[in-house]
Amino acid sequence: MELAFSGRVLEWRGPAPYFFVPVPSEESADIREVAAVATYGWGVIPVRARIGRVTFETSLFPKDGGYLLPLKDAVRRPHGLGAGDDVTVEMSIRLES
Repeated sequence: MELAFSGRVLEWRGPAPYFFVPVPSEESADIREVAAVATYGWGVIPVRARIGRVTFETSLFPKDGGYLLPLKDAVRRPHGLGAGDDVTVEMSIRLES
């Protein structure tokens, strides 16, 4: 499953700051359709994503009926991304057996 969407970077401040891009409702609904075969536990969904020139693998976190795409420093720094910035994401669900 291939998806493309835009979103605003959110910051969650815990013991260390974490950054996420919320997956929009429509794309989250599409992901829920394959979630049972894609998840490896706890409702997280493995994905391969690209923002600009940076491609990375991570797992979507379920949140309030949707999903959050985590952004590590290695993804954010090359583009100078921080909380409140708008980004375009290309993403595919990794269905591994």
